[in-house]
Amino acid sequence: MRIHNFRELKIWQKSIELTKLVYQILNEFPADEKYGLKSQIRRCAISIPSNIAEGSGRVGDKEFQHFLSIANGSAFELETQLYLAKEFNYITEENYLNITKLLTEVEKMIYGFYQTLNKI
Repeated sequence: MRIHNFRELKIWQKSIELTKLVYQILNEFPADEKYGLKSQIRRCAISIPSNIAEGSGRVGDKEFQHFLSIANGSAFELETQLYLAKEFNYITEENYLNITKLLTEVEKMIYGFYQTLNKI
């Protein structure tokens, strides 16, 4: 049983970087998407580092794994929403590829850390 310092976790740091990039890309969205897809994407992006942080403060690794699972679910939801944004031409192909590359990296890191906690 241990508490992890989320600020020191590479997955949290990388997910913060991802969230900042998402916010930058959302500036390309049309104004009428403020409460639609744009809002949903924002919530998903924020959910990833938030759940990593919350899980790190839990007492046991099993609880932490639960929050990592939620973070990973948010990452896959974000991936779908970004795909839709690209299909609707709200973001460029280049921005889509850049952000999904980082997103895939975060997804792999979350899964890897989840597996590591399984072995402890």
